[in-house]
Amino acid sequence: MTESTPRPSSLIHTVYGEFVRRLGGWISIADLIALMAELDVDAPAVRSAISRLKKAGTLLQERGDGSGTGYRLSPAMGPVFEEGDRRIFRSLEPAELADGWVVAVFSVPESERAHRHTLRSRLSWLGFGNAAPGVWLAPARVLPDARRLLERLGLDAYVHLFLSAEYAGFTDLRTAVAAWWDFPAIEGQYAAFTDTWRPVLAARGSDSGSGPDPAEAFRDYVPMLTQWRRLPYLDPGLPAPLLPPDWNAVAARAVFTGLHTLLAGPSLRHVEEVTGLVTAAHQRQEPC
Repeated sequence: MTESTPRPSSLIHTVYGEFVRRLGGWISIADLIALMAELDVDAPAVRSAISRLKKAGTLLQERGDGSGTGYRLSPAMGPVFEEGDRRIFRSLEPAELADGWVVAVFSVPESERAHRHTLRSRLSWLGFGNAAPGVWLAPARVLPDARRLLERLGLDAYVHLFLSAEYAGFTDLRTAVAAWWDFPAIEGQYAAFTDTWRPVLAARGSDSGSGPDPAEAFRDYVPMLTQWRRLPYLDPGLPAPLLPPDWNAVAARAVFTGLHTLLAGPSLRHVEEVTGLVTAAHQRQEPC
């Protein structure tokens, strides 16, 4: 497995989040193994990843009606995937500078330093930049997700959240922001995404006829979405005036949006065909 190859657990997370969740939240292990085989993940690797996800509380084992053993998303994962939807599919444009900032200030006793590490990693995962020890900030629109995450993890007692309308000095804000966020690392991930998936978009966009074959769409869409879904967390969508020149997130977002538009629908149809499950919308369309 290369560094750029998604882990089986990450691919399974995408399959559940993008498809299984819309098909009732449960899938048989046999059907999941069949789908993952199309992504070049063998059965032992699927079972190993499922075991870890079960132990983490992401999945619950459940026997289906005549469908054998399978796994259902834990109810606790509902808010997690809803938050992911907002970040992955809706927060694609930079924030406005006039919208202001959310500032997180935390203090953790030395005896509970494990919480300190968790706070740092989770705030970083939400896209916060580190302005000083125990002081993190992000565009104001990140506040609802930050509140939900901190409460869900039981870390809210350690953190104070503030909304600030503007930066009042003394360093030039653009210079300060470049120190608070690791722009080269973020741009490196955007570049890797674009280099990998722009040729796929060019090929798929030139397809004629009724659109991509559902099975081929699925084989492209799941790894693409898996690679993309961490980027809107690392990059909170900072206001454009504060970004480096030629910020390459713009090109990456265009590639993601194009492939999502082309492949999401056919991929869902393929999962329906393999599993025999259908979305609620398709059920409503079926004649009586």
